Amino acid sequence: MKAMILAAGRGERMRPLTDHTPKPLLPVGGKPLIIWHLEKLAAAGIRELVINHAHLGEQIEDALGNGHKWGVDIIYSPEPKGALETAGGIAKALPLLGEAPFLVVNGDVFCELDFSEFLRSTASIGENDAHLLLVPNPEHHGAGDFSLRDGKVISSAEGETLTYAGIGLFSPNMFRQLPTGQAFKLRPLLDAAIAVERLSGERFDGRWVDVGTPQRLATLDQELS
Repeated sequence: MKAMILAAGRGERMRPLTDHTPKPLLPVGGKPLIIWHLEKLAAAGIRELVINHAHLGEQIEDALGNGHKWGVDIIYSPEPKGALETAGGIAKALPLLGEAPFLVVNGDVFCELDFSEFLRSTASIGENDAHLLLVPNPEHHGAGDFSLRDGKVISSAEGETLTYAGIGLFSPNMFRQLPTGQAFKLRPLLDAAIAVERLSGERFDGRWVDVGTPQRLATLDQELS
């Protein structure tokens, strides 16, 4: 299975740290945030990675190279200034991701999820368009995103809300209708999949952090160090 790490965001909330360093390269626990993902993906047996980038993307390529140092093979999907949002970035990278379902991981989260366990539970997404990892709502996102019922992701108006962890397994068919090279958010595609009951998910109660502000970065760095 291939995986895509989303690393194209500008990181406005992380400024001034991201004025000169792309957010995935900010250090936490003694190494860049994105390296935690590379190591965990390699440990799960995922070797083929696609990483998109826009803001200071050359720094990401210089730092990671071909990925062999961490036991993976990296192909890059550069995006124009301003990036293409999540769905637009995935649509642009589809030729690199192939025909099979692929794992997507947000580059600005930290998660102690065992990717091998997650992939075993989602070995085939069947007729679903995607399978999402959901977590308890963090303090800064108390309203959450979705709810879960019998393994299906449903509208947040229908039960206890949970937050999308920025980790999921996706069918390439979900993005084929999008015009290549145009910005497009992921949420409308997820809502469309919910409407036809083609979105599954599971809950994760382990450590997960949306590393979106300097304060959360510093707190996580202290915990990991």
